[in-house]
Amino acid sequence: MAANTSACPAFMKATSNGVFQGDNPIDFALPLAILQIVIVIILTRLLAYLLRPLRQPRVIAEVIGGIMLGPSLLGRSKAFLDAVFPKKSLTVLETLANLGLLFFLFLAGLEIDTKSLRNTGKKALGIALAGISLPFALGIGSSFVLRATISKGVDSVAFLIFMGVALSITAFPVLARILAELKLLTTEIGRLAMSAAAVNDVAAWILLALAIALSGSDTSALVSLWVFLAGAVLRCHEGEPIEETYICATLAVVLVCGFITDAIGIHSMFGAFVVGVLIPKEGPFAGALIEKVEDLVSGLFLPLYFVASGLKTNVATIQGAQSWGLLVLVTFTACFGKIVGTLGVSLAFKIPMREAVALGFLMNTKGLVELIVLNIGKDRKVLNDQTFAIMVLMALVTTFMTTPIVMAVYKPARRAKKEGEYKHRTVERDNNTNTQLRILTCFHGAGSIPSMINLLEASRGIEKGEGLCIYALHLRELSERSSAILMVHKVRKNGMPFWNRRGNNNNNADQVVVAFQAFQQLSRVNVRPMTAISSMSDIHEDICTTAARKRASIVILPFHKHQQVDGSLETTRGDYRWVNRRVLVEAPCSVGIFVDRGLGGSSQVSAQDVSYSVVVLFFGGRDDREALAYGLRMAEHPGISLTVLRFVTSPESAGEITRVDVDNENGKILKSDEEVMSEIRKKSSVDESVTFVEKRVENATMDVRSAIEEMRRSNLFLVGRMPGGEIALAIRENSECAELGPVGSLLISTESPTRASVLVIQQYNGAGTAPDLASAGSELDTD
Repeated sequence: MAANTSACPAFMKATSNGVFQGDNPIDFALPLAILQIVIVIILTRLLAYLLRPLRQPRVIAEVIGGIMLGPSLLGRSKAFLDAVFPKKSLTVLETLANLGLLFFLFLAGLEIDTKSLRNTGKKALGIALAGISLPFALGIGSSFVLRATISKGVDSVAFLIFMGVALSITAFPVLARILAELKLLTTEIGRLAMSAAAVNDVAAWILLALAIALSGSDTSALVSLWVFLAGAVLRCHEGEPIEETYICATLAVVLVCGFITDAIGIHSMFGAFVVGVLIPKEGPFAGALIEKVEDLVSGLFLPLYFVASGLKTNVATIQGAQSWGLLVLVTFTACFGKIVGTLGVSLAFKIPMREAVALGFLMNTKGLVELIVLNIGKDRKVLNDQTFAIMVLMALVTTFMTTPIVMAVYKPARRAKKEGEYKHRTVERDNNTNTQLRILTCFHGAGSIPSMINLLEASRGIEKGEGLCIYALHLRELSERSSAILMVHKVRKNGMPFWNRRGNNNNNADQVVVAFQAFQQLSRVNVRPMTAISSMSDIHEDICTTAARKRASIVILPFHKHQQVDGSLETTRGDYRWVNRRVLVEAPCSVGIFVDRGLGGSSQVSAQDVSYSVVVLFFGGRDDREALAYGLRMAEHPGISLTVLRFVTSPESAGEITRVDVDNENGKILKSDEEVMSEIRKKSSVDESVTFVEKRVENATMDVRSAIEEMRRSNLFLVGRMPGGEIALAIRENSECAELGPVGSLLISTESPTRASVLVIQQYNGAGTAPDLASAGSELDTD
């Protein structure tokens, strides 16, 4: 039996008859494959969660997870290896892994925008060339050392090329996510890194094709030209309908091209990659393909490739001072080539030293492409076990160190002091009300756009003074999906992408474009489109940083719930609530949360057709004065009628409602409530669009509800988040949604007599804004 240990593994049936029939499920291919997939997913996601505080990309967790399951750790147990990853299962495992890799490389090809490559600037092109040539040369140099020590007898030419390619690669998808995580996407350094990495990515694939051709025994390097010629027929014209037949046909072409490239001696992934590159990016076709493929491939099949790689990686083969010295040598060579090459060219282009160093470390990022190169080299006997393990650890170390080093060298994400101070951080202003009002309005998708634009139209008042300036910030989540990389591609030179005049990838984007273009043209309001691409955990930082940079007076956020057909509110996504609360705590200006209940209907209302009844519920305090100031801005619009409803304590209820002092707020009150109310009384006597009503309250909750019912037919309510005064204090106990405050919560409750939209406003108060939310921390429910 011992003599047969190197024989072919026993054949495995696909499915078992079940444990009740005496079969062990893991002795059969399908149940064992399911078990392997589940173990891989659980382990890699757990590692990704543990590494999240270190801001490491998910590929790090997947590589580590693969190594842990291999002979380096868990695989050292023969019982574990024979039970979970027996040799007879490896054929199925690697087949599934390579099938996932095939379609992942197709998605990677979709990420490559050939038009952007043709427009690459001199700086990015110079950085890319330096980041390829110097590491490639040093990789060839280090290969001589390895061949003289631990890689004796390998094919010299192929080994030289493989080492050069392995050291010169920059992982484009991993780099994009690191840049987004560090808030560098829209900076000059981010744009240079992305452009250079895209050029590097294409060059790496060409060099890898050359390495594979040289490692074979045929003339596949010449025959591979047919792949590019065959791929050319796959172009489709913009505007063609996307039918299921086209999707299926394209996926079939991916498989056919994979078969062809495998048959001619090049890895099957090259055919898939070329198909992805040649598919046009302007139309909706690329987006539809990604939507169909990416989750299954990236989430289910691709992690198997990391396991297949990890099963070949045995860290234990790195033994003795010589082996560890070679690991240090290879790692140093890889870092030195990338960093010094990039640094030299960057300084030649007069890029500041700090940014040039950060750029060098960013370009040193490795990832899946590195593993692909190494695995092909291992399969083709170009790399032995020890060299393979050394190279995998090198890729892991270089990628792992990128984020912390760049954070230490270059910190643009939190530059609160560098942003400088600006005067108008609130809507309420002491003297000059004709100064420009800057609004940063945020939105997640196309659904809330009509109401948000109608609110902005009503907010522009009349054309006096410096008018209104609107920054429209589209909040986009950066995930591990390939579609996130396509979003990154749309980052323009101004760093704030929003729409593409030549076309968009989905109908929602088209609706957004048309809506804001129409608003800008018809209302003659200065609208500046922007996009924040970040993870949900820190997208609030983008909002606050943008507000500071653009010197906004108020940030308007959509509420985390949307209205259903029956009028009730349903949670859109719980994460949005967390984002809103963090912005309320950290914003450098006033903040408004807009509860959309169809302001103006489901379409945009033109300026001449605006006819809204707006009500300000005034109890007292900073936030209420800010809401009133916003209402007075709206009242300047000829289509707006404003009612200011002030609640005062009835003398008969003086003993029932607790009296509190609410006007002593850090001594920074612009005007007292009484002064403001006096001005409103005067304004209402001469301005027909403004009505002042004073309501005496005996029972706080009942009388406030009664007043709201009288105004139930209004279109919009403006309220302060934390109103002051005795009456507001009495109804605070009923506040169900802290970010809306007691009055806002009352207006949107199921018992509320009105279905009007609500804008809840919090006035900027420097340090200590929203202390109730700051103390609550992240203990949120997601209802």
